[in-house]
Amino acid sequence: MKPDLFQSPDYYNLDDLLSDEHKLVRESARAWVKKEVSPIIEEYAQKAEFPKQLIKGLGEIGGFGPYIPVEYGGAGLDQISYGLIMQEIERGDSGVRSTSSVQSSLVMYPIWKYGNEEQRMKYLPKLATGEYIGCFGLTEPDHGSDPGSMITNFKDMGDHYLLNGAKMWISNAPFADIAIVWAKNEEGRIHGLIVERGMEGFTTPETHNKWSLRASATGELIFDNVKVPKENLLPNKSGLGAPLGCLDSARYGIAWGAIGAAMDCYDTALRYSKERIQFGKAIGGTQLQQKKLAEMITEITKAQLLTWRLGVLRNEGKATTAQISMAKRNNVNMAINIAREARQMLGGMGITGEYSIMRHMMNLESVITYEGTHDIHLLITGMDVTGIPAFK
Repeated sequence: MKPDLFQSPDYYNLDDLLSDEHKLVRESARAWVKKEVSPIIEEYAQKAEFPKQLIKGLGEIGGFGPYIPVEYGGAGLDQISYGLIMQEIERGDSGVRSTSSVQSSLVMYPIWKYGNEEQRMKYLPKLATGEYIGCFGLTEPDHGSDPGSMITNFKDMGDHYLLNGAKMWISNAPFADIAIVWAKNEEGRIHGLIVERGMEGFTTPETHNKWSLRASATGELIFDNVKVPKENLLPNKSGLGAPLGCLDSARYGIAWGAIGAAMDCYDTALRYSKERIQFGKAIGGTQLQQKKLAEMITEITKAQLLTWRLGVLRNEGKATTAQISMAKRNNVNMAINIAREARQMLGGMGITGEYSIMRHMMNLESVITYEGTHDIHLLITGMDVTGIPAFK
C-alpha cells in the first residue's frame, strides 16, 4: 500500500461554513485514519478480518456516539461533527465506518432515546470507549426491505421474556457484547430488547466469503429460547418507527461517510493523472480524463452541500426521514460512480491493493444496499412527493 497522501477537496470553500470545533474534530479523525487505518487496512481487507486494535482509537476520536451527552460518556458534539467523523473514517474504509456508525446510531442511539436511565448508565459509557461493542438486529433471512414482516418474537414468561428467531447481515455480530434486537411481542407489536453475549441460546455465527466490507465482521444472530430479563426491554418507544428512527441517524452518517470514500478515489485519480505519462504527456492533460475529474469534483461538491444543509436541519431537529433518505441514496450512488471512473483512470493499477479504489468500489456495493437499498430510497422520495406509497 502506498503512503497516505490524501488531500481533501473543498471546491466551494465549505470550510467557511464549519466552526473551529468542527474542523478540529475532522482533523483529529483524519490524522488518526492516516496513522492507524491506512497503513494496515489493505492487509485486513485481503485476509477478510476486522482490525480489532482500532476499537480503542475509534472511541478516542469520537467514533462511538459523538452526539451522546457527556453524562453518558459521549462527547456531546453536534450532528455536523458526527457527519465529519463518519466522512473521515469512511475515507479510510467503509467497513471500519460501519463498525463506528452501527455502534453510534444503531446501538447507543436507541439506548439513549428509547432506554431508561438505568440502561443508559449501564451501557452507554462502556459503548462510548469501545469497552463494549454492540450490534443491531433488524434484518432477517426472509425480511429485508420489509422489516415489519419480521418473525423474530418474544413471549412474556412472567419474570422474563423468551426470545426466538434469527437476524442476518449483522455488522459487528461475531464479536459484539450486546445486541439491540427488534422482535414482536404476542400482540405483534415490535419492541427493542438488549440481548447480551453469554445468554443461553444466543449465538452469532460469522458470515464468510464476502467480496465487500471484507475488513468488517458480519454475522447472524440466532435466538433459541433465549431468556431475556424484563429490565432489558427498551421502554420508551415501540412499533416499526423505533428501529426506523435509528436508521435515520445511521443513514445520515452514511451520507457523510460516502463522501469520504468518493474523496479518496478522486484524490487518488487526480494525483495519478498528473504522474502517469502516456503519449509524451501526463494523462491528466487529456480531455477524457479531465472530463472524468471535472464530473467527480462537481458531484462531490454537490454532495457536500447536501449533507451540510442536512446537518443543519438535524441540529435544528427539522430533518425528515425522506430528506435523510435522499442524501443517503444520492451520495452513495455518487461515490460508487466515482470509484468506478477512478478505477478506469488508473487502468490495471486500479484493480490492485496498491491503491484504495477497488476496495472502496467493492465496499460501496454493500453501502448502496444496506440501511435501505438504492431502489427503496427512490420509493421513499417518490412516496414523499406524490403522497402515494408504491411499496405494495
